[in-house]
Amino acid sequence: MILITGGAGFIGSNLAAALNDRGETDLVICDRLGTDAKWRNLAKRELADVIAPEGLADFLSSSAARSLRAVFHMGAISATTATDADLVMDTNFRLSMRIWRHCAEAGVPLVYASSAATYGDGEQGFVDQDDPDSLSRLAPLNLYGWSKHLFDRAAARLAARNQSPPHWYGCKFFNVFGPNEYHKGDMQSVVAKITPQAMQGEAARLFRSHRPDYADGGQLRDFVWVQDVCDVMLWLAEKTPPSGLYNVGSGAARSWLDLVSAIYRTLGSEPKVDFIDMPDILQKNYQYFTQADMGKLRAAGYSGQATPLETAVHSYVSGYLTLTDRYR
Repeated sequence: MILITGGAGFIGSNLAAALNDRGETDLVICDRLGTDAKWRNLAKRELADVIAPEGLADFLSSSAARSLRAVFHMGAISATTATDADLVMDTNFRLSMRIWRHCAEAGVPLVYASSAATYGDGEQGFVDQDDPDSLSRLAPLNLYGWSKHLFDRAAARLAARNQSPPHWYGCKFFNVFGPNEYHKGDMQSVVAKITPQAMQGEAARLFRSHRPDYADGGQLRDFVWVQDVCDVMLWLAEKTPPSGLYNVGSGAARSWLDLVSAIYRTLGSEPKVDFIDMPDILQKNYQYFTQADMGKLRAAGYSGQATPLETAVHSYVSGYLTLTDRYR
C-alpha cells in the first residue's frame, strides 16, 4: 500500500496516475475533495481509499497502515500569497512533522514536497545542499516558502540525529505545470490561465519588469513538466539513493515570453502580449530568476531528461487544455 497526501491535488493526482501506469493500484489518497470539481483529478484512477486529512491520524494508527511501503507527502497550502501563518504552520509544518515521525518509527520511506521558494531571491544560488550551515543562509521571501524551509531544516536536523525514515527525500519543486491544476484558481500555471485567452485570439497579460536588468517578459523561471516531476519522485522511491534534499526542475531557465510564445504557436498563431504593472504586494517578493542546479540528482544516478519547454507546452495545450476532458 502507498499513501499520497494531497493526492487529489495537482502533483499528487499526477503521481497517482504515474503509479497506476506502473501497475500500482493499492493507493490511499489523503485529501479534502470539497464541493467543486477537484474530485475529477482522481476520476480515472484506481484507488484503495480516499480519506480526509482529519482521518489521517486514525489511518496511520490502524492495522492497514502496517502494510505501507511508501509515503508521498504532497499535501500543503501552496499559495505563495497565503497570509494565515497559524494555518500554514499547522498544515505545512506540524502535519509534516507528524508524518515524518510516523515514517521514522514505522520504518517507511518518505518522499515529500519541498519547494524552490525556499531559496528566496536566489542570492545564495539554487544548489540543493542540506547541511545546517547552508540551509541557515537561505531566506525565503514568503510565508509558504518559509514553512517549507522550516520543515527542510527540521528534517536535516533529525536525520543527523538518526531520527529519520529509512530513506527520505525532500523534493524542491521549481515551476511545475501540467494537467489537473484547474482547482488551484489564481495559483494555476500561466499555461493554464493564458491558453483560454489565446484560444479566443486575446493577448496574454504578463507582468512588466521592474528591474532594469530584465526586459519586460524576460524574467526567467525553471519551468518543469509535471510528468518529469513524477518520474523523479518514483525514481527516488525505487532506487533509494542517499537521503536528503533534491532539486526537481528542468535545469534550464526560460523566460515568460518563451512560455507564452510556445502556447500561441501550439495554437497556430503568433504571440500577443500586453504588459501590466506588478502589484505592490508582489514586487518586493518577486523572483526574477530561478534555475535548478541538477548536479546532486545526476550524481545520485538519475539519468532522465527533462522534457523541453516547447514540447511540454504543446503536450499540455493540445493534449489537455483544448479538449473537453482536460483531466489526466
